[in-house]
Amino acid sequence: MKKRAIVAAIMSLALVTVLAACGKQSSQSTGSGKYASSQVLNLSYPSSLDSIDISNMSGYGSTGNIFESLYRLGKNGSITPGLAKSTKVSKDGKTYTFTIRNAKWSDGSKITAQDFVYSWKRTVTPATKSQYAYLFSGVKNADAIVAGKKSPDTLGVQAKGQHTFIVTLDKPITYFKKLMTYPLFGPISEKAVKKWGSKYATKAQYMLYSGPFKLTGWTGTNNKWQFVKNDQYWDKKAVHLQKINYTVNESTTTTLNLFQEKKLDLTQLSSEQVKNLKSNADYTTYPYSITAFLIYNFQDSNATIKKALNNKNIRQAISLSINRKTLVKNVIGDASTVSKTFVPQDLVKDPKNGKDFADESTVKNSTSYNKALAQKLWKQGLKETGIKKLSLTLLASNDDPNKPISQYLKSALEKNLDGLTVNLSNIPSKVASSRAQSGNFDLYLSGWGADFNDPISHLQIMTNNSGYNYGKYNSSTYNALVKKAQDQDANKASARWQDMINAEKTIMQDQGITPLYQTNYSYLQNPKVKGIIHNTAGTQWNYKYAYIAK
Repeated sequence: MKKRAIVAAIMSLALVTVLAACGKQSSQSTGSGKYASSQVLNLSYPSSLDSIDISNMSGYGSTGNIFESLYRLGKNGSITPGLAKSTKVSKDGKTYTFTIRNAKWSDGSKITAQDFVYSWKRTVTPATKSQYAYLFSGVKNADAIVAGKKSPDTLGVQAKGQHTFIVTLDKPITYFKKLMTYPLFGPISEKAVKKWGSKYATKAQYMLYSGPFKLTGWTGTNNKWQFVKNDQYWDKKAVHLQKINYTVNESTTTTLNLFQEKKLDLTQLSSEQVKNLKSNADYTTYPYSITAFLIYNFQDSNATIKKALNNKNIRQAISLSINRKTLVKNVIGDASTVSKTFVPQDLVKDPKNGKDFADESTVKNSTSYNKALAQKLWKQGLKETGIKKLSLTLLASNDDPNKPISQYLKSALEKNLDGLTVNLSNIPSKVASSRAQSGNFDLYLSGWGADFNDPISHLQIMTNNSGYNYGKYNSSTYNALVKKAQDQDANKASARWQDMINAEKTIMQDQGITPLYQTNYSYLQNPKVKGIIHNTAGTQWNYKYAYIAK
């Protein structure tokens, strides 16, 4: 997945597929009756790769096929075998002992437990500047190391022999095994880092690969490269594709033409293309656990705006003035769906009754369209704050579909809420993100994609101590519930689930954030391409079992 960022760019159109993890399946027959003679997949990519160093990538969607961690992500978010042959967990849930299987790097050298120890310590070292180091939180001393308060040598990891990797946690982490599907937690060869020095990870040849494929043809800046089957991979018999060809294309017009010319096997569609092609036989959709939402600046530099945005009735009025069905159908126009909650639909289900988290935690009149109630609450809020007219600036990226979305929001809010003026600031995503991080906004159109299939992946970003809580929402009730789910109830599945349900309900009752829609991307896919596994969170795409049918 792309960098898990609370920036508008996470909702901008990703022109192509990104790659990733896989699941445990029996090796499929390689009989001649099923497979085409050429097992080559042709895909597109929106930009040149930024890095192939798992310690400091900006995202992991393209890495799960060339780097493997302790587990892999299987169908429907299931945890399936990776480099760990077996795992033992202590009764208190704080110690994990992984037995590393007999696996090899792409050069034929052994992958050892020490490679994991080196990798983890390297990633949390502040000098590495890992954007994802926060995911190590809960591993003994990780937070202190990332903060520069302790030495990386104090991290709760150790190797006993070549095959035993032991992790000690500060506290139980219910979703720890799910985290371990992330390539971020995979091994790194210290010998390779030392051998290549400053050249390490700058080109395809200056890297060792642990996954079903290895990267070739990448020079660090070029627009073409390949994933080639890794013959040293421990489960190579399960891999059917011999090669995946990548070309960089920034335009969906270009990728659609290439697909129609049979030069691409999968192409993501823009909203306009969806309208014309959704009845095409090759049309398909892939969901993502990305929620788009409005952030309120509770610490706005303008005193009047700060007073308004800290009023619950005003925030609820804004949410109730938005017709999300109209937004999704007429403005976005693709397969995206209406958000009912902050945590995405279909991310995770209640282990007791199988009900979806979003269904169980939905709060009435929090994300529905109700013009009459919106106007009532708006008048109430203005009266409570002593404000007669209010002018707010909505910050958003100028990417598709954020620009038309912001234009729709301006129209809907000004139409339904008397005395409200919404000024639009549609600027490049990096600039918008920078302004949001510095608190320079009134309203911010943003989004969040889950790193793993657990509600806490979303809920934790809105706590008062989160670096991603740009609007400075601060509810003692909400903070306590999230903390309880992560600490006191971390090893109690039912209690933890209820903590998270209550946290979701709390932020929706407060309207501390206003969910808008959930992303579903639309594609045209070659019908001969089979066996792709897709997940909504984490590393979404798995080509380990993919093949080209006859």
